[in-house]
Amino acid sequence: MIASAKWLNRIKWDENGLVPVIAQEMGSNDVLMFAWMNRDALARTVELGQAVYWSRSRKKLWHKGEESGHFQQVHEMRLDCDEDVLLLKVTQVGDLACHTGRHSCFFQKFENTAGQIEWVATDPVLKAPEDIYDKQK
Repeated sequence: MIASAKWLNRIKWDENGLVPVIAQEMGSNDVLMFAWMNRDALARTVELGQAVYWSRSRKKLWHKGEESGHFQQVHEMRLDCDEDVLLLKVTQVGDLACHTGRHSCFFQKFENTAGQIEWVATDPVLKAPEDIYDKQK
């Protein structure tokens, strides 16, 4: 079984059995999103060649794109020097990684202009969330 493979033991899982994961777009190198994986999610990612994460809020595996159709095809996985963070190089199918309808989840930029300090949304909504997550499906 792939979930018990030795390569999984190299990872320094946190006390909840999770590892942080950064999804980076192949080619542009845009950071698309941050999520978590457990052993099963990582093993499933390898089996499918598509990103599967652990949803901490839903407490279950989350195949990215299962509801939106915006899957992440995984081309490469890297483990950081401390062996406690993963980087996925992905192709974002459908161009939307964020549930807000944006290309990246990192669309809010910190700005400090003339003492005005705020987070500013800098990336456009490419598709309205209600059009992505149609409840009538």
